[in-house]
Amino acid sequence: MKRVMVRYKVKADRAIENENYITAVFEQLKREQPAGLRYASFKLADGVTFVHVVAYEDPQGANPLPDLAAFKAFTADIRDRCEEAPVATDLEEVGSYRF
Repeated sequence: MKRVMVRYKVKADRAIENENYITAVFEQLKREQPAGLRYASFKLADGVTFVHVVAYEDPQGANPLPDLAAFKAFTADIRDRCEEAPVATDLEEVGSYRF
């Protein structure tokens, strides 16, 4: 299983817009339920820093998230919304419970 964490900070006046995009992604995920995908998004206490964690299992190693229309819309202008650009980090599991 591949696991990735993405962290970024949006401009304060774009935080609600960013949350709306994230909500649309989860609405599409709920409808389509892609197999082998686990995804969570978090907003930190400052209200402008976001962390996304994605885990996926695919025989070809493909992440199904970028294929979603709502995710494409979310990422289309992400750099314009950001004060600090997204940084992706591969995660190696040491242990987990129900994740």
